[in-house]
Amino acid sequence: SRIHGAGLCKAPAGKGVTRMKITLTVNDQVYIRDAAPSKNLLHFLREDVGLTGTKEGCGAGECGACTVIMNGKSVNACLVLAPEADGAVIRTVEGEALNGALSPVQHKFMEHHAVQCGFCTPGMLMSIRDLLGRVPKPSVHQIKEAIEGNFCRCTGYQQIIEAVLDVTGQLTKDNKGELRHV
Repeated sequence: SRIHGAGLCKAPAGKGVTRMKITLTVNDQVYIRDAAPSKNLLHFLREDVGLTGTKEGCGAGECGACTVIMNGKSVNACLVLAPEADGAVIRTVEGEALNGALSPVQHKFMEHHAVQCGFCTPGMLMSIRDLLGRVPKPSVHQIKEAIEGNFCRCTGYQQIIEAVLDVTGQLTKDNKGELRHV
């Protein structure tokens, strides 16, 4: 149930506006920055807030590398204008670790080799975080549906699914696949 930018929040309109004050709560910290009205949330987070964990893949909302949680829903940050996010509560991959320790989902991603090159990992983790916030014990179908907007060219997805099943206490020998490298 990923949201794709349009209609998320009201952005102030106005001709000739070159900078806008934007206030966001990101990973429980409030940030107030001036930004161009045309700057997207992805670049705002990376350039103005300094959180570079969110990646830019395609820049068109197709790959999921830039997925963040905004007001409780996963969004493609490349498709959301920063002014649309004014006043929003955002969670990025930097908000996953607590006091320097990996979150349970991050730990299971490592344990199941669901991280290889790592480029898709931040967006994948945020999509999984959104899913687990809505469905604490998702089925394999629900996991696949939740990550369908996140492209991963390295893992083949089986390890990611197994990591989610494991973190939710559902991984058994019957639903654990055999890792094959071709």
